[in-house]
Amino acid sequence: ARLVAELDRLIALRLVETAGPAASRGGRRSSLLRIAGGVRFAGITIGPREIDVAITDGELSVLARHREPVDVRLGPEPTIARTLELLGKVRANLGLGRLTGVGVGLPAPVAFREGAPISPPALPGWHGYGVRDALAAELGCPVLVDNDANAMALGEQHAGTGRAFDDFLYVKLGTAIGCGLVLGGTLHRGATSGAGGIAHLRLDEEGPTCACGETGCLEAYSSDEALVREALAAVDAGRSAALAAGLAETGALTVADVGRAAVVGDAAAQALVREAARRLGRVLVGLVNFVNPGIVIIGGAPVGLGPTMLAEIRSVVYRRSPPLATGSLPIVLSDLGDTAGVVGAARLVSDGVYAAP
Repeated sequence: ARLVAELDRLIALRLVETAGPAASRGGRRSSLLRIAGGVRFAGITIGPREIDVAITDGELSVLARHREPVDVRLGPEPTIARTLELLGKVRANLGLGRLTGVGVGLPAPVAFREGAPISPPALPGWHGYGVRDALAAELGCPVLVDNDANAMALGEQHAGTGRAFDDFLYVKLGTAIGCGLVLGGTLHRGATSGAGGIAHLRLDEEGPTCACGETGCLEAYSSDEALVREALAAVDAGRSAALAAGLAETGALTVADVGRAAVVGDAAAQALVREAARRLGRVLVGLVNFVNPGIVIIGGAPVGLGPTMLAEIRSVVYRRSPPLATGSLPIVLSDLGDTAGVVGAARLVSDGVYAAP
């Protein structure tokens, strides 16, 4: 009776529809059910430098997508306003009316129940801003907001390598580093939504200053900004002709420049990439031994640097962990590329919309 009532609820909400009669097994024929054809979700990720907006169908296949640069330092109000404009454009291109739900990933610790970032180093000025409520008020549909690494873990669980595992870690590299934990088939947020916050674990009391204001954090060693910082130091020390040429050409270095230099065999670029990966590997040793996942998935590695970083991470984790934890543990690069975030954000709100009240 409870199942029938739940199906009736989903049909009444136009989230599920009948798809004709099932094959006869004698007696009264039952009906086949499917996700309603009109269900449309939006998956949004707001990064330190980019807004990424996608519309999916009910099965979370991406129907349309748009990305554009953003400066989140301008504050939450103009960033959310621009996000709404982009979402409006994508909806208009599809001729789409009301959305079924919207999921958002932010590069920040997020109080999930409140839908707001908490003391986010990558989003200055956003502390406590009600992203969920601001979007829901404009869109008139359910909105859920989470840390972007959690959203990406859900994307991996839905459409990536994580589909085959009940327990896995998703590690997100980039400007802001994060980790999503799927345990027992369910995303694990922790008591106050803080699970997976590895970016500001301190590796060295005397290390470089981090965006959070502390010193020696993982993010201060292994983020894109850290790679660029070390690349500039290599140029100043005369250790890299390739990086020096890139700096002379444009007046600045990016993580893409580091990747290109490493790919062509620049020794200094390769060394700083390996060192950043070793630092990350040290953190993963603790996580792997504590959580005992079935797989570790690495996403967001700079173009060209993934294989080098992966080899170094594997070396550290396998060397420093007991056989029980890593004897059959794959550590792999994500095969979803940059779609994990928007698909995972759509999955986030899909789970919320279809969940029993």
